[in-house]
Parts: sequence; structure tokens; C-alpha cells
Amino acid sequence: MQTSANLNIMMKAARKAGRSLVKDFREVENLQVSMKGAGDFVSRADLAAEAILKEELRGARPNYGWVAEEGGEEAGEDPTRRWIVDPLDGTTNFLHGLPHWAVSIALEHKGQIVSAVIYDPAKDELYFAEKGAGAWMNDSRLRVSGRNRMIEAIFSTGLPYGGRSDLPDTLQELARLLPSTAGVRRWGSAALDLAYVAAGRYDGFWERRLNVWDIAAGVLIVREAGGLVEPLEPTGDLLEDGALIAANSELFSPFAKLVRG
Repeated sequence: MQTSANLNIMMKAARKAGRSLVKDFREVENLQVSMKGAGDFVSRADLAAEAILKEELRGARPNYGWVAEEGGEEAGEDPTRRWIVDPLDGTTNFLHGLPHWAVSIALEHKGQIVSAVIYDPAKDELYFAEKGAGAWMNDSRLRVSGRNRMIEAIFSTGLPYGGRSDLPDTLQELARLLPSTAGVRRWGSAALDLAYVAAGRYDGFWERRLNVWDIAAGVLIVREAGGLVEPLEPTGDLLEDGALIAANSELFSPFAKLVRG
């Protein structure tokens, strides 16, 4: 596909940050898993990747705004455009030596996500999309799955962990959903969950309490692959609330009905 100058900048930045993370990932696999030592190491890897992304993206487009997981938010001279960046989505997987994590970059223009990149360096899978131009993974066009029976479908989510208050809600959702499906997966990276819905690997995804940098790129990629994405609460604001539900068009309605109860 013909890609824009901005998308080319994003893909180059994601690959460069990915190379840095892969080098650090090889090291983290060899670390003694003492929480402090390994955790400190991973946060350094995360910050190094964010520094690369900032240098590449803001270097190329210095007037765009910036919001990222580690570095916070900075206004740009151009108030209509901003980069939304997660240098390492799936930090806990990275920390444990699990090769399932990603770099996520979105470009927002006047409140709309217009370009998106999610890069999985461990598998060398680069997912990308531009508004109105479809979604791709490496050289392949992406389409959501064509499954139309819940009992044949698999879905993904995040499960609340230590100290999170949303466990009761999630357990109720799982109790409604599991009997009607072929299974639910929890792989630990919301960016890749959305990319997998776009690729037809998962039939749907839902989660709450996410940050804008976790989901901004994935939302556009799913939509450009023919999927539907809505706020988990129908009246909510998807990116602002960080609670969403995504699926192919055939299954969205029955899936959403079970999740929302």
C-alpha cells in the first residue's frame, strides 16, 4: 500500500525502538528474577525506548503535541495534532521473559486517530493503518474474522490483578461469556489484543481501565480491518474512559450483550 510520510516516520520509529527493546529483552531473560533488579532494568528499557520514539517522532514533526506513558503530556505548536505513544505495552510479560509485548504509536488530528502503528518486535509483526485506507500487517491486508457463531469464537480481555477494584465486574462478565464461547484469552497486551482482533485471530476484545496510549492505535487498526469498536458503557467516551469493546460485525451485538449484561 502507498503510505503517507507520517506513517513512514511512525514505522521507522517503531522498528528502531523495537530493536532497542529486543536487545534489552535478551538481557532480561538472563536476569535473576528479583523483583527490584528486574523491575528497575525493565523500566530503564522502557524509558530508553520512549527516548528513541521521542527523538524520531518529535525530531521529524517538532510542532506536534506528545502524550506517552512515561514522559507525560506536552503541548505542541500545532494544537490539532499529537503523538500518542506507548513504548512498551506488555511490561509484565517483558519482565518475565514472555515474548508478547509491543510498541504502540498513534497520530491524533482534531480529536480523531488518523494513523496507527503497533509493532511486535519478538515476532517481527508490524500492524498499521491510516484512516480510510485499510489495515495491514507487514505485507498482508488485515480483515477481522468472519465467524458468526459465539460458540466457535474466542475473545480476549485483561484480568484485574493485585489491588484492582474491578475484579467482581470482570468475574461476572466471564461467568456470562465463557459458557457461550470457544474460550477467553488473557495475553497481557491490550495493543496486541486489538491487533489480533483486526487480524482475525481473536473474534473480539473487551477491557476497562486502560490508558489512551494502550488503545489509540489499536482502535483505528480494528476499524480499518472492518471491525466495530465502542465504549464499554454505550454513553461513554472510548479514549477518555479507557473502557472498550471490539469485535467483528457479525458477533459484536451478541458479544456486547453478554459483556454488558
